[in-house]
Amino acid sequence: MASSHDALGLERPAGFDAPRHLSASRMDVFHLPALGACVAEARRRLRALLAERGVDDDVRDDAGLVLSELFTNAIRYSDSERIACALRVTSSLLRLEVADQGRGLTQPQPREAGVDEESGRGLLLVNALAAAWGVHPCGDGQGRVVWAVLRRG
Repeated sequence: MASSHDALGLERPAGFDAPRHLSASRMDVFHLPALGACVAEARRRLRALLAERGVDDDVRDDAGLVLSELFTNAIRYSDSERIACALRVTSSLLRLEVADQGRGLTQPQPREAGVDEESGRGLLLVNALAAAWGVHPCGDGQGRVVWAVLRRG
């Protein structure tokens, strides 16, 4: 599979079914059904992977919140049956990716939610916690990847 590099120099997978391990910097990938009940499982798996890599509690907490928001948006705004979550950790950064199988009608973007609205603040949270985030189509043309980079330490 082809790959390219993002603005921070981290390699990104070309498609939804990216291999579990890429080059010297390992990328972990797991797939879950596109169900609200799976958000907590995605967060649990992420935290376990980050703990294995020696990532501190504060970064694990922030990464868990970011993944929860991205996973929830993939459920709400795509027609996916499953969602792929990918993680790459370097000495100074961690990159999360959430890939869906379908295309939403709009690109994800932060918005101002009304005081009495129960949702609509997720990407504002991602924007606050991540050093950078963005969206690109999956390399196979089937779906999109929303990614976020968090700084370690």
